[in-house]
Amino acid sequence: MENFTPYSAAAGGALIGLGAALLLFFNGRIAGISGIINGSLTQPKGDTLWRILFIAGLVLGAGAVVWTTPLAFIPRTGFSPILVIAAGLLVGFGTRMGSGCTSGHGVCGLARMSPRSLIATLTFVATGAVTVFIVRQVVGG
Repeated sequence: MENFTPYSAAAGGALIGLGAALLLFFNGRIAGISGIINGSLTQPKGDTLWRILFIAGLVLGAGAVVWTTPLAFIPRTGFSPILVIAAGLLVGFGTRMGSGCTSGHGVCGLARMSPRSLIATLTFVATGAVTVFIVRQVVGG
């Protein structure tokens, strides 16, 4: 936890919560990123503009942070492209299997006190912890 910055973490969390609340208030939609991306590819044309704008806002917002504070995000290198692709596919599979992602369940679902989202979020966190343990302690990555 050498890079823990509580003020920026709190500000970021507040902005995520505000964005999710505004999307729910103005659009009646849950800010689950995997569902928004999936819907932008599969929903009828009348329901895609807000999804594309939401995704563009995520990309542009991240780009603005990297642009304004370039030393804050130093990319890690040395990962096998095959493993990175496999990891991405596994995340996509898990998202589909769990009927949503950490943003949908962890941010929006927990705020709505959804028991299903609580179980999903606990499963995400536990699986992440086990994966980190296996990669760092067993495999030696």
